[in-house]
Amino acid sequence: MQLEFYKYQGTGNDFILIDNRKEFFKNDTKLIARLCDRKFGIGADGLILLENHPHKEIDFKMVYFNADGKESTMCGNGGRCLVHFAHFLGIFKEETHFMAVDGLHAAAVENNEVSLQMQDVSFVKKVSDNAYFTDTGSPHHVAFVDDLVNFPVYANGKEIRNSSLYGKEGSNINFVEVQPKGLFVRTYERGVEDETLSCGTGVTAAALVAYHSKQIIKSPVAIKTLGGSLQISFIPKERGFTNVFLKGPAQQVFKGSITC
Repeated sequence: MQLEFYKYQGTGNDFILIDNRKEFFKNDTKLIARLCDRKFGIGADGLILLENHPHKEIDFKMVYFNADGKESTMCGNGGRCLVHFAHFLGIFKEETHFMAVDGLHAAAVENNEVSLQMQDVSFVKKVSDNAYFTDTGSPHHVAFVDDLVNFPVYANGKEIRNSSLYGKEGSNINFVEVQPKGLFVRTYERGVEDETLSCGTGVTAAALVAYHSKQIIKSPVAIKTLGGSLQISFIPKERGFTNVFLKGPAQQVFKGSITC
């Protein structure tokens, strides 16, 4: 099979995007893992299919796979990249609604900036003196540390991800440093099993946890990642948060084809 694909990145979180509205691409864990492999394939943190949705008021459907080839939970930066891709394909003009594994999302594109509405968050749970757990469409452990630039993210992230704290399914692990102008966040992602340059659901979790723990006092929150800058806005409610938006750049890097 000759596969046409597009490569996208959102603050360094990179993805293989496929227009699968004709449903020619069948889910194949080994194939997807090979395509995402940086040595023997295209190379990416994940692969995303853009598919039709049966309801006319919903513009498209997002199907997301981690780099290990397994279908996974919501990916915020991947969602922003897919929105940019759908806009490029002419599926919508300025604003859109699409379905993902965690439910319906609204989004808008302005130049190369994509604003993505995340799901409401119902809880933040404290798991240790400096760490919390929440779910922003994907599960996230959020720990506050000092000197994050020199912090051993891979070693500590891998240990916590595979610990008994989160069981067989594990969790994404975020390390956060509170800075004068916002938050600096680094993430070890399950499924990728490595640190990524950015994680959309992870920075969302970091901002909400920082507000919950009174380490920041207002929205929006400026986020710095190794791959670039993002912004999180939200409205706190009695339990959890609503009107949660992830905003930042998304870029089409190249188009290509590969023989599968």
